[in-house]
Order: sequence, then C-alpha cells, then structure tokens
Amino acid sequence: MIFTAIAASIFAAGTVTAAPLSDWEPRKPQKTRSELVRENARYREIVDSLKAEIESLNLEMVQKDSLTTEIMEIYEENDTIIYSNELTDSLLNLWYIHKAVGDENAGAYDMDTVHFESDVPDSVYIRRIRNMNSFITLPYNNIVKNYIVLYSEKMPERIGKIIGLSRYYMPIFEEILDRYDLPEELKAMAIIESSLNPTAVSRAGAKGMWQFMYSTAKLYGLTINSFVDERLDPVASAEAAARYLKDSYRIFGDWNLAIASYNCGAGNVNRAIRRSGGKRAFWDIYPYLPRETRGYVPAFVGALYTMKYYKEHGIEPEPVAIPAAVDTFKINRMLHFNQVSELVGVPVEELKNLNPQYRHGIIPGNEREYILRIPYSYVNDFIEVEDSLYAYKADEFFNPVTIKKIKDGGDGQRIVYRVRSGDVLGKIALRYRVTVSQIKRWNNLRGNMIRVGQRLVIYSGVKPSAEPAAPKKTVAASASKSVISPDTPYTTYTVRSGDTLYDIAKAYPGVSAQNIMDFNGIGSRIKPGMTIRIPKLVKVSESSYPL
Repeated sequence: MIFTAIAASIFAAGTVTAAPLSDWEPRKPQKTRSELVRENARYREIVDSLKAEIESLNLEMVQKDSLTTEIMEIYEENDTIIYSNELTDSLLNLWYIHKAVGDENAGAYDMDTVHFESDVPDSVYIRRIRNMNSFITLPYNNIVKNYIVLYSEKMPERIGKIIGLSRYYMPIFEEILDRYDLPEELKAMAIIESSLNPTAVSRAGAKGMWQFMYSTAKLYGLTINSFVDERLDPVASAEAAARYLKDSYRIFGDWNLAIASYNCGAGNVNRAIRRSGGKRAFWDIYPYLPRETRGYVPAFVGALYTMKYYKEHGIEPEPVAIPAAVDTFKINRMLHFNQVSELVGVPVEELKNLNPQYRHGIIPGNEREYILRIPYSYVNDFIEVEDSLYAYKADEFFNPVTIKKIKDGGDGQRIVYRVRSGDVLGKIALRYRVTVSQIKRWNNLRGNMIRVGQRLVIYSGVKPSAEPAAPKKTVAASASKSVISPDTPYTTYTVRSGDTLYDIAKAYPGVSAQNIMDFNGIGSRIKPGMTIRIPKLVKVSESSYPL
C-alpha cells in the first residue's frame, strides 16, 4: 500500500516519463532444461579442474620444503585421526608382547583423571631418579609419579614380560644410540611406543617397535615394498629412530621436547612453543600440547624408572624364547624361510621372530643385499648347506604366479581411487607419493590415458582427505625456503651400494630426500649405478618463527 501511494504521487508530479521505444531491448529467450544441465556440468568440470590444480600446488609446496619442515609436518598428515586414546601407542593400552600378553583391557586407565597412591614416599622416588645420573633431565611431580606407580606397581606381569624382552633388545638399542652419540636413556621410548613388540600396528597405521608412519619411514631410509617392511626390523627401525631424534634435538636443543616431538611431530611442539609465548621448557608448553602428548614425557620417565628399579618393586622378568646369541648372514639371492627351515632345521616361527621385516617369509636378495638372522646354534649347519640352499625347491617356493601376486600387493595400504575431472596419472601419483609406473602396473594400464569415473587401485601409506586440503602454515627452521623449478641447476650423483636417499640428501646442505624424489620424478627406491640429479636449491627469504 505504501509503495502504491508513493508511485501515484510521483506520476502525479510528472517526474516519470516513458522511455523511447528505441531504448527497449528484446527479451532474451529462456534456456531449455537440457541446455542448463549441460552448462552446469561444464562449470562443475571447470571448478573440479581448478580444485585439482590447487591441490597439486599445495602438495608441491609441502613437498619442496626443507628437511626440518618435513620433520615438523610428517606426523601432521593425519591431524584429524591421530590424537585419541585408541590411537596412542603406550603401555596404557598394552595388549601384546610379541604374540599377545593376554588381556586386551589390561592397563586401560584414564591418566587424566586417575590418581594412584603408593607406599613409596616421594623422597625415595626423587632420590632414585637422581641416582640414575641420567643425561636427559628427568622431571618429578605428581603427573610423573602417577606414571611411575602405573608402570612399577599396577601391571607387574606385563612389565615382567617387557623386562624379559629388554634383555635381548636393549643392548641392540644401546649400541645404536651410542653410534649416533645419543643418550642411552632414549631406549625406553621403544617400551612406550610398542612394549617391545616388533610387529605392533596402531590404528593410525604406524608399525613396528618404534611405530613409524609410512611417510616418515620412507623419509628416514627404511625400505617398504611388497616383500620387505623395515619398520618391523628392530635394528633398522632403531637406526631410523636415532636419526629422527638426532634431527629433532637439532631443532629444539632439548631432549624432553625432542622426545615429545616423536609422539606428535615437531610441528605440534613448535606450535605449543608459539602458543606459550615462546617458552621452551616442556612443562611450560605442557598445556598447549595435544592431550595424549602431555603424558608422553611422564610415561618416558615412568618406563625408564621401572627398567632401573623393577627389582625394588618385586617384578620378576619373564623368560622369553628369543635366543641370547644370534648371528647374521648377508643374502644376495632370493631365499625362502622354508628353504632355511627344511635344510638347516631352524623352525619357521623362530625365523619370523628374528626377521619380522620379511612380510612373506621371502628375502628378495636379488634386488639388493639383505640380512638374515638365525640362532647361533644353527650357524655351522647353515654354512654347510649354503651352496645348495638357494636352489632347493626354488621352482616351488618362487612360483612366478605367487611372486606376481605378492608384487601386485604393492608397497602400502590398498586404496581405490576414483578418477575425477582434470586428473592425470602424474598428479595422482604425486598425491599418493607413488610413481606413475606403479599405478600402471597395479591397474594393468598400457598407456597414460584414464577416464573420469574410472577406479584405480593404489597401494600407498598416504591417504589424503577426499577434498583438497588448504595450505598448511608451517614454521620454518630458518629464514628461507627452498624453491625448485624445472630450470633449477643441479649436479649428478651415481648411486652406490647401501645408499639411501636420506643419506645422499645429508651430503647436500639444504636438500631433502623429498626434493630429490620430486626433482627426478622417482620414488624412494634407488639402485646402485643409477644416476640421479641433485638440485642446487635457490633460497627465498621469508618471515619465520625462530627455533
């Protein structure tokens, strides 16, 4: 009504005149439904293509960062799933000890709410910790005390099994840590991570005694393929853990922070430092760490204390079946556990326990040199039959159909990917950190052509979200970042026996293993004699948070 009155008054005042006929444009005909559908599909295709390009650029940005940034981000790949009680690998959800401890519900305490009492006075705990003369500063407070009581008093049978296993594994870890000039006390981390179970697997996908995620394991030189997963090798994985901790300590300059970073990633520790206002002591950043990581350093102190003072708490080490004396042989040809068992007499189960990294009981020595561990008591028998060992029932154990089936199993978890508009094999391979040739082999593709909607089988340790992720704001370790382009100058390097991309990258300051893979368009597997290009990185200054 108001509008009508206003319009009437305007016309009455003569302020509105009719437009000349020449100013009117003919009305455009409306589009048909089929035209609108086609147009909508075309726009959706453009948007999908743009999203794919953004995702590709994001991946390139992440993958071209320095080694320090890779360390900081590597555990952030599963930000949405990794921090929960179910996924935290510690003695709190202990349910295995090699084959099984027994009760799956054992040790299921909520350490945020539980408060343990003990007859041992605080003064005794403090004196014992001081007498350990630890190179790493071992804090003591009510939180640490809670973990000490948990490990030393609340699960004596399970700790007894762990102490029994530690008699075999700890000397190995001590030797490795000593070789890397690291504190011997770090060996206790394997107890927190896996309870010394070399085949432990978390629901987040971390594997082995030192609980490496796929990407971190690859970055630190561990072999993961159809036949071998060196995350399950106690010696190889301990070497990788030592390298990681050495790099982490180089970043933070504090062992408690380096230990915490092993649980949640250096990026989260650095974020906690920033949120605390730049403080760099563990207890100062404690409130800003992920909830599960807050208990990691206290758990470390509790485990280390229990290893030292288990007798004072009446814990009896449980005898374990692992032989005290083990010898190693270098294997340069295909060898099956059954060949060793039938000719040498070593039980297959014992071979699996000593060599858990060989996923199918096959050592692919024809690809590179591998190690076989056998009990010392069988060494002479092995030497006597070694010449005929490799040929024994070779046609049966290395049947081409069986070998192909194993190889087709791939290098990681099976993922079915549906091709989207704008996808090409190279971009998909980059996204899942595999090679184009692998995708073609897994899917029997002869060429590079793929179609929208096609399903591709991919075996990878990386499973990104369905939608492209936004670029992560990471904290650089220095005031520069590495930039790689096709025109980047480079030097060539010929791969030698025993080389890993990690070792090669260390010889070229500022270059990471991922830089080399990206620049050469290769995966992490390299062979002696291969020539690779090492990029000479250009540094671009940017603001960063000081470490």
